[in-house]
Amino acid sequence: MSFSLSRWFRRLSTNAPSAFILTVVVIGYTVFLFGGGLFTLINWATIQPSAYTGTSFLFIYPSMNSQFVSDTIITVILYALGFVGLIAIYQSSKSAYNPRQAYMMLIIGITFLLISYLMLELAINIKIYGG
Repeated sequence: MSFSLSRWFRRLSTNAPSAFILTVVVIGYTVFLFGGGLFTLINWATIQPSAYTGTSFLFIYPSMNSQFVSDTIITVILYALGFVGLIAIYQSSKSAYNPRQAYMMLIIGITFLLISYLMLELAINIKIYGG
């Protein structure tokens, strides 16, 4: 029993994760931090998911001193969309042998990046100017 356990431990300790998995984990952690996930986790007891004002729902907190859980979710999704756009732009440069595919990937990447940027700017303006 100890031989099989030591062989399992040796295999586990010498195994290295692939570069792709490590990259995805680091990018995911970065997006989580940029999106305000740490603030949400620290203030979990006092933070609200969203708010209802009587006439409409608020998903983005209209001030810079706090945030809703939906703020974090929206921001993380938009940052991830921006990263997907950057990856699509990078992939378009790798497929130069197929110009149609490269052009489509470039357009998709620029579109994702532009949507992400504009929506993040809108969210920041809502937070700064309160609506």
